[in-house]
Amino acid sequence: MKRLLETAVTVLTALLVATCARDKIIPDKTLALIFHDAFLTNAYISNRNIPTDSLDIYEPIFEKYGYTSEDVQHTIGNFSKRKSARLGDVVEQAIKMLEDEGMVYERETSVLDTIDNIARRTFTRTVYSDTLIRVSRLRDTSRLHITVEDIRAGEYKISYAYQLDSLDDNLSRHGTFVFERADSSKFARQQHNLRKTAAPERISRTMRADTSARRLIMNLMEFTRPKNPKHTGITITDLTVIHIPEVEAAVDSLYGKQLVIKIFADEFTKLYQTDSVALRAAADGDNR
Repeated sequence: MKRLLETAVTVLTALLVATCARDKIIPDKTLALIFHDAFLTNAYISNRNIPTDSLDIYEPIFEKYGYTSEDVQHTIGNFSKRKSARLGDVVEQAIKMLEDEGMVYERETSVLDTIDNIARRTFTRTVYSDTLIRVSRLRDTSRLHITVEDIRAGEYKISYAYQLDSLDDNLSRHGTFVFERADSSKFARQQHNLRKTAAPERISRTMRADTSARRLIMNLMEFTRPKNPKHTGITITDLTVIHIPEVEAAVDSLYGKQLVIKIFADEFTKLYQTDSVALRAAADGDNR
């Protein structure tokens, strides 16, 4: 936390240099959210050594909360006039948010598992769903063959509940899932047996697609027909297929979405390096 506080003070001190006379004060809670987003985004950019010289990385984070850089500068400068408020408390609030999310900062700000998880969670999508599939005739079994197109690399979580009709007389009942490539070759096949139960039985499977996958083929019930079949019947409920992207792709997407909210400008760091005495003095003043 000490190192993170020092980083925060670097930003805050630099902002004070350009304080403008404005009347718009940002509430402490919102200011903490601004710093929270800044820490998170800066961690990603620092870890990946992404050049940001040509990007407008200052205003968008403030605009996200309805403010400008001048508002932030004025708010920070105003803390010296507020006897009952400490800027350090706002910074600690932002840090507490990060700690609650599992963020840990060591040496330089770095990206750890939490950012990976945030990225994957952000871009996790339900790519197919159906609340009810009811098949009671042989000619309707085509409804049990489902193809999900435009497959991307990552994990696919398939989940649903099934219940066979008590009179179903098919043999060797089973469900299968498999990925198909553009050349129609298949891989990562999974199969499970279907059985008659008094209550619906839940199926959950996780499959991993690589970049060659083009579609996911699900046969919710395949079977062998007896010589004199009489009945076919199965009920599928709450079918969902969820895609969870690879960490690398998800973090890159998060970067593309969140780059504009970076607050730690290169100029801020340079100011800190050229005036470390002023920095420490400001830090001591905020913590009194």
